[in-house]
Amino acid sequence: MTDLPFAPAEYAARQQAARAALQSRGLDGLLAFKQETMAWLTGYESFGFCFFQCLYLGVDGTLTLLTRAPDRRQAQMTSVLSDIRVWADGVDADPVLDLEDILLEHGARGGRLGVEYDSYGLPAAAGRRLDAAIGNIARLEDASDLVTRLRAVKSPAELAHVRRAAALADDAWRAALATAAPGAHENAVLAAMQGAVFQGGGDYPGNEFIIGSGPRARLCRYASGRQRLQAGDQLTLEWAGAYRHYHAALMRSFTVGAEDAGDGRLGPDRDPDRQALYAVARDTLFACEDALRPGRTAGDIYAAHARHLDEAGLSRWRMNACGYGLGATFTPTWMDWPMFYRDNPAAIAPGMVFFIHIIIFDDDRGLAMTLGRTSVVTRTGAEPLSDAVLAADR
Repeated sequence: MTDLPFAPAEYAARQQAARAALQSRGLDGLLAFKQETMAWLTGYESFGFCFFQCLYLGVDGTLTLLTRAPDRRQAQMTSVLSDIRVWADGVDADPVLDLEDILLEHGARGGRLGVEYDSYGLPAAAGRRLDAAIGNIARLEDASDLVTRLRAVKSPAELAHVRRAAALADDAWRAALATAAPGAHENAVLAAMQGAVFQGGGDYPGNEFIIGSGPRARLCRYASGRQRLQAGDQLTLEWAGAYRHYHAALMRSFTVGAEDAGDGRLGPDRDPDRQALYAVARDTLFACEDALRPGRTAGDIYAAHARHLDEAGLSRWRMNACGYGLGATFTPTWMDWPMFYRDNPAAIAPGMVFFIHIIIFDDDRGLAMTLGRTSVVTRTGAEPLSDAVLAADR
């Protein structure tokens, strides 16, 4: 019995779209190594991609998964796949040779195959073996972006999952505000936030929630070793609601003891420097959201980010990227394509989902200010999915 996030017809439509993309590039098939691609095409979900596994999609619609024994039942219960092959662990095991046999069975000799080389599921050592073995029977070309670009535009059914993820992210924020009081431990904050997501039927996110207080409020990554909160501490949180692996992220820095848990918003910060940084971050976020509309590029959103922070005299402290796409992603990250950085030509289209984050880490003054939320791109512009992290409405 399978447990699919979507109706079989949706997977059939996705497979047809991928086949059309293969045909447009003159490819006879795709060797998919990204777990995101496998889930999008078939529903299959697993963290088994830390070992060798490959989904073959032929331009004729053939679908075959090669994986290990622990994932045979996983694929049977979470996907529309029927042709599931298993390679056996062993001292001399080389699953690339098993894949070669499968491709010869499917008539791939002499053809052109796209490969997802840019994938956590295909490390360099396996990629070299793939080139040596499969490259002898077919011409291999990089097609890492083929399904990634298709996945970027979400269907109405996918957007429903994104909206549910956004509601879970808001639940996590309310749990954080109710917990992050002077004397509380960061452990308790993380437990409350992740617990709220689980209580709401959500999933583990693609990467750890970020938490840092005091000097560690200026960290952009999770780090082990947590501490107790003190009144007046800066606290930075970055987290995501995740539902059926679809993500909606939020980010916020605030002062411990300044929160108002009654309405889920922050009370006034008494530090004038932090007040000023928050105002800049808020206005920059709004400017980026204004730029997030069909016909613009990912580079345009970054340009709005850079312009506002530079005009505020904060060019030294701004990041070289200010957000990225979101979707159904797996460890080690919830970040998806495309990213907002300088001159990125990737086009913005309706149905895309993005997390915009404004990060200001002033090392001279030891100040941290972050603000971020997720938006869906509509035909007319950005639709933010949360106001919960904003101290004041627009």
